Amino acid sequence: MKLQLLALLSVSLLSMASPAPASARPPAGMVVRADLYLNSMSYDPTRDPKADLAAGVVSAQASGKRILLDVGGEWCIWCHILDDYLARNNDVGDAFAASFVIVKITWEPKKRNEEFLSAYPDTDGYPHFYVLDSYGKFLASQNTSPLERGESYNKDRMLAFAARWKAS
Repeated sequence: MKLQLLALLSVSLLSMASPAPASARPPAGMVVRADLYLNSMSYDPTRDPKADLAAGVVSAQASGKRILLDVGGEWCIWCHILDDYLARNNDVGDAFAASFVIVKITWEPKKRNEEFLSAYPDTDGYPHFYVLDSYGKFLASQNTSPLERGESYNKDRMLAFAARWKAS
């Protein structure tokens, strides 16, 4: 019964979420795997991060996953490279999908979401990950640069990150 109630609440919260605007698209040639992200395939400055996190908590509790806040912006090429990497490398994308409910949080000069992000450690670059438990409690801050290799991401490091934070 509890799981059914959580699922119903999740569907209700997600139905209130607006889709990403058509103008917020990745650069030409880059691919985004829509099934990875709870709230939006883009960093949408019109979204409410508190409401998105609340929906993430419901989904994470129902699925037994952790929450990954993926902070970045449409201006951030590494954010698009990350989306493209997860879409084109199915094993890594599948590992992230198995470990996390991924919630995109916008940080850009005109929409910094400072109040929301003030609950987490500062970051010096984007994209940036915050790992939360299924209740939304902060567990870890991860700069994504150690997960990179050259002009992309390192498969072994990405898989290890997803495995390390997978809920047991």
